[in-house]
Amino acid sequence: MAETSHGTGGLTFDASKRTWPNEANIFIALIIIVGIFEALGAMLVGQSFLFDSMGRFDSIFNEARLQIIILQVAIIGIIALGVTQVIISGGIDLSSGSVVGATAMIAMSFAQTELVNGNPNPKAIFGPWAMDLPVIVPVLVGLTCGVVAGLINGVLIAYTRIPPFIATLGMMVSARGVAKWWSSGNPISFPTESYTWIGSGMMPVVWFALLALLFHLILKFTVYGKHTYAIGSNEDAARMSGIKVARHKVLVYTIAAVLASFAAIVLSSKNLTAQSGMGLVYELDAIAMAVIGGVSLSGGRGSIIGTVLGALIFGVIISGFTFLRLDAFYQEMVKGGIIVAAVVLDQWRQQRAALKS
Repeated sequence: MAETSHGTGGLTFDASKRTWPNEANIFIALIIIVGIFEALGAMLVGQSFLFDSMGRFDSIFNEARLQIIILQVAIIGIIALGVTQVIISGGIDLSSGSVVGATAMIAMSFAQTELVNGNPNPKAIFGPWAMDLPVIVPVLVGLTCGVVAGLINGVLIAYTRIPPFIATLGMMVSARGVAKWWSSGNPISFPTESYTWIGSGMMPVVWFALLALLFHLILKFTVYGKHTYAIGSNEDAARMSGIKVARHKVLVYTIAAVLASFAAIVLSSKNLTAQSGMGLVYELDAIAMAVIGGVSLSGGRGSIIGTVLGALIFGVIISGFTFLRLDAFYQEMVKGGIIVAAVVLDQWRQQRAALKS
């Protein structure tokens, strides 16, 4: 019996209309993918994918592979947190990868140490005045790069009504040009120890987890989050309800660019160098993580938790192919197929929801 009466006034509860959290579906998909790689590993490699096969008793998991999985998605995951908010608001951001490249170059030039093995830094960009600075200086410089890029994106989209695809595409090309121009294409290396700490060890995962928790709470419990969902669901209705749509869009794109800049700081710190090609196609991987995590490209739906799970799926797939010793070009093919499948699934869910309503 589908309907059960509760209380008075004819109020009923329809059990068939209970909603299953989309994040639960994504988590189930993650478990299934892990199971597929476990089965393939047993058949093709003769090893377990994620579980320890060395007969130890302190842990049943392969900690090394788990660390690799979360480390390789943590930095792009930070970018995906910003991209998620942009897509929920009904937009798109193609510039985040190039913002990573430009920020890494600029921030690293203010994070250099003056002496390397007792000799002057051979990769020095500026004079002694810019050497051995407190770590807060390159961090603030890098985040400022994100603020500038985000403001430009947001203002162009919100006030000139340029489509987000075009505005952020222009920023993608321009920021990549800045990255190449900053040091004439030469890498910038030898950061201070305090700057190196930012991306050392498992710190990228720590930053990703902290920022994911922060923005999950912001999207779920603050006015900013409610307005972001409202604009993505129906921009005209949001405007008529009193939401400052243009100003909010500028804020959303600025936050996304700042997160991309912070990812650049973590990446350059982790690699101990900055190169103009850093962040190449990171924007596509970040969008893929969000879409795999259930963020609707039409806006108005998605969550940070879903994006985190999407990032884990992304990492499991990449690590799984490496585990199976498959060539890198197969990974690219499958990643493209997964993105298309996720979008098709999203369209199917929207059509199904429209029919039910």
